[in-house]
Parts: sequence; structure tokens; C-alpha cells
Amino acid sequence: MPITTVGLDADDTLWHNETIFRLTHARFVDLLDDHGDADTIEARLAEVERRNLRLYGYGIKGFTLSMIETAMELCDGGAPPEVVREILAAGREMLAHPVETLPGVDEVVAQLSDRYRLVLITKGDLLDQERKLAASGLGERFSAVEIVSEKDRGAYDRIFSRHGTGAAEAVMAGNSMKSDVLPAIEAGAFGVHIPYHVTWAHELADAPEGHPRYVSLSRIGELPDWIAAIDA
Repeated sequence: MPITTVGLDADDTLWHNETIFRLTHARFVDLLDDHGDADTIEARLAEVERRNLRLYGYGIKGFTLSMIETAMELCDGGAPPEVVREILAAGREMLAHPVETLPGVDEVVAQLSDRYRLVLITKGDLLDQERKLAASGLGERFSAVEIVSEKDRGAYDRIFSRHGTGAAEAVMAGNSMKSDVLPAIEAGAFGVHIPYHVTWAHELADAPEGHPRYVSLSRIGELPDWIAAIDA
């Protein structure tokens, strides 16, 4: 069957994201270095983030709230006002951070949009993701934009049925094995892993090696030729 629809992840597939989070992590650790070593602070923050995902979802605002909660716990409920102010300032700076597309992205998105129905499929805060898409200058290339609370098999079933001809004739490409590849394959699509140099621990998962609808590419620039090859 021909490929009619291509789904692309946003954060760390089209533009930098996790590196910004890592810089803020380091800032948070420095801010609380009187209350534990780096490993202890990072572990506590990761625990709080996991606990809060079902309440706040993905994105900078939930991360900021998790940093405040972690600071409260590490300070035995009495985080100094200046610490809270610094965390809030860090969150605001993340939300205002310039959008920098990854190498080759602009060209690839242009090529794919000329040949396929192109859909942006991403998680995170609605306002922040809309801001980043607008700032990237890529918005007009997409036939549709889906900002979802979770990327699972059901989400891909619905999206590729709504905006295409079904998952069997679709490709999903992104940097997260857990969110972009595995559930897309479960839905019947091709899953393409394009690694980013750092990955949030929550998005790690084992690759489905040997699966006929899975491939790992070294960079996004290889995606159009790979899709054209399987389309042929």
C-alpha cells in the first residue's frame, strides 16, 4: 500500500527541547545544593515528575510545578521565597526560549509536505507547543496539528484515520521510542526512530528490533528517501 500520511514529532525531532530542560535541571541543582548532592536532587525531581504526569501532563508548566514541589520536599516544606522565585523565573525563561530547528528540518518538512499529508503529532502544553510551531516557521507545511495528552495506540489510530487513510498507510517519525515508535507500530503504522543526543528518561524504551515496520535513521535528512523507497 502507498504511504499517504507522515506524522512528525515536534520536540527534539524538529527543534531543540531536552537540552533546554537539562540546563534548567542544572540550575535547579545549583539552587538547592545546600539540601543534597546532585544525584539526590535529580532523583527526587524525577520521582516527583513521574508522580505528577497524570495531574499536570507533559510540558514546561508541569515541570515548573514539579520543581517547586521538589524544593518544598527537600527543604522540609519550607522552601525560601527566593528559591521559589528563582524556579518560577526559570520556568518563564523556558517558555520564552527561542525556537531553533534542527539541521535539515526545514528542507525535509518542505519535501515531505509536497508529497504526503503531513501531520504534526506532539505532547505537551497546548499554548507552548502552538508558540513553538509558530516561531519555527513550519506551521503552513502541515495539513494538521495534533497536540495530545498521551501518544498511545488509540491516539495514532484516531489521528491517522482522521487526517489520512489509516495507520497502515502512514509513517510516524520521532526521537522517542516510547511515544513515537512503539505505539505507532502497534496501531499499524511504520515507526521511524530518529535519535536526539539526549533523551528524557521517561521516554526510554527498548527498540522493536527485527520488526518489519521499524527503522532507525541517524538523522532526519534520511527520512524522505527512506519513505520514497518503501513507497516504491
